[in-house]
Amino acid sequence: MDNRYSFVGGDLGAWRVTEIRAIIGDGLAAVDRVDVINQAVTEVPPNSRWVLQSFTSNIRYARRDEITKLRAVQPSLNRSEAAIAVLIPIKKNARWWAMAQDERRAIFEEQSHHTAMGLEYLPQVARQLHHCRDLAEPFDFLTWFEFAPEHTQGFDHLLRRLRDSPEWGYVEREVEVRLEREG
Repeated sequence: MDNRYSFVGGDLGAWRVTEIRAIIGDGLAAVDRVDVINQAVTEVPPNSRWVLQSFTSNIRYARRDEITKLRAVQPSLNRSEAAIAVLIPIKKNARWWAMAQDERRAIFEEQSHHTAMGLEYLPQVARQLHHCRDLAEPFDFLTWFEFAPEHTQGFDHLLRRLRDSPEWGYVEREVEVRLEREG
């Protein structure tokens, strides 16, 4: 299954950790590097502190017109100029998951304007949403962002706007892992 991913925090990997910061709730153990593996890892590898399992899936809260707009401007990952990455694991609270999907969609888009806001930062910031909740992981989502160093300020502005939105009132745990690609 090629839509499974493992984010392994430890001593190995293409991405050097520059900062791990707990935004809400508990953080993650400090590591030097993160390895992104396009498959499930069943055991924590030697010299690693944590593994976050995930999978990519369909876009769950977007309408067809929003998906079309996103795909028209969404850059691919692993672009040579995208030497900065940010991994943001998020867990939402029980109130969020008790709502029906259309109620979550209303908060996500109609109130928080999540997709519309993200479109403002494309194509400079590439992103991929990973799902974890169905895997009984400690987080519900992992969001992976990549961008060139000159777009760091724009990315930080996007994060502030998202965190100020009504949707973030349902986040019970969030960690921010800042990374740089070497070589």
